Amino acid sequence: MRTSGAEPVLCDLERENVEAIAHAITGCDAAVFTAGAGPGSGAERKLAVDRDGAVKLLEAASAAQVPRFVIVSAVGAEDPPDGDEVFAVYLRAKAQADAAVQASDGDWTILRPGRLTDEAGSGQVRFDESPFRGEIPREDVAAVLDALLRTPGSIRRILYVNSGEHSVADALSAALS
Repeated sequence: MRTSGAEPVLCDLERENVEAIAHAITGCDAAVFTAGAGPGSGAERKLAVDRDGAVKLLEAASAAQVPRFVIVSAVGAEDPPDGDEVFAVYLRAKAQADAAVQASDGDWTILRPGRLTDEAGSGQVRFDESPFRGEIPREDVAAVLDALLRTPGSIRRILYVNSGEHSVADALSAALS
């Protein structure tokens, strides 16, 4: 995203309050929530980061009048399972964050990738507006986020993405048509 001229602002969403986060992002064109509690973390941290951190950033973006909000969610958040297993809690946390985003007045996009990998990106993806399983390199998710920020047609949309056979630009254009 830096190669496209974006200048990221890092902020600790667990420790900072909404006011401090709003101060950190004042003047930004967009807020992009890509944080996650990560593998090996427990249910409490999933809620603290994947739900509460996302909601804090959303509230801060509103307070700072940041016009665009994009959140990286997860396949499965559309119908999260019950239970106390950590993955179920994770999907419910993502679903609750997504619900807050959808209830907001801003120009939002919810991106739901499949399993994230650390492989090098291929630049080849598939989008859909319905859930589908798969995986995608984090590098390709970053390219998708960059494209979403420059695509007004993606506003107020929920998009699923995984590795595929088309360039990000072509796949996004097809998905939004």
